[in-house]
Amino acid sequence: MPCRTAVLAAAVGPIAYFLAPAGPLSAAQGPAVADDSAALLNAQRCFYNAHYAEAAAATLELRAAEPDELGGYELRSSALLFQLKRALGAQRDRDEALKQCATCAELMIDFAGETERGQSLARARLAADPQDDAARFFLAKIDLNYVWLELGTLGRKKGWSEYWEARRGLDAVLRRHPGNVRARVARAWIDYIVDTKIPRGTKWVLGGGSRQRALLAVREAASADGDFYVRVEAAFALWEMEARERNVPEAIAVAQGLARDFPENHEVAAFLSANQPDGVRARPAEGPSLPR
Repeated sequence: MPCRTAVLAAAVGPIAYFLAPAGPLSAAQGPAVADDSAALLNAQRCFYNAHYAEAAAATLELRAAEPDELGGYELRSSALLFQLKRALGAQRDRDEALKQCATCAELMIDFAGETERGQSLARARLAADPQDDAARFFLAKIDLNYVWLELGTLGRKKGWSEYWEARRGLDAVLRRHPGNVRARVARAWIDYIVDTKIPRGTKWVLGGGSRQRALLAVREAASADGDFYVRVEAAFALWEMEARERNVPEAIAVAQGLARDFPENHEVAAFLSANQPDGVRARPAEGPSLPR
């Protein structure tokens, strides 16, 4: 796989826009969100280089070694989601785009199976131990991948029960572990999407949101100490939010750091190419973090 090169070096080395070197999560950041297995590290490296098919395949190596590892389900569903988003493109008629897509039927089946298996495993763990906040966090992330696919990429009015399960689950995790960086980032995306994509009169139906609160939370998360890929996830979220807010210099600064660590990511490269700091304020190309 093209992403395998220097996986361990990237996982333990410094990143240009963070002060602390990579390391395991501290107790303050909450329960189990990082895994040091080579298979997961390789899948993460592929994912953040925007090699989504390779990332999805790499998680199957993890599945063979650790069939109950929820992090693999969460990452693989994310990789499949982005494969679908890329395959469908920007066509306005999403149903027609889905019909014309040669690979989407198989990807949809794979995504549905991954989502169902991950949810079932996480819910079984919570039934056995209601205090298992690692399972609660991963269930929320898998739920949100389903929500982003249905409501965002496909434009379908589905996923409301998964939305509420995710929102309440992340709130519960953060009440007990307020320093959990990944949970803070996921929760910030809910705040941001509800505030920016939901009509003003109906935001209350989804519990409300705040783009300002979301952006502040992600900026804080991106500067927090912790595991390399936890910080990278926060940095990608910060890049996209700054770009969506048309904060071009700030988005460029984050993207430049990401490009140094993930030089194969053509989406980061395209953003930087479209926004050269030449004194001309270009319209920023948006990043890959969430489907529209």
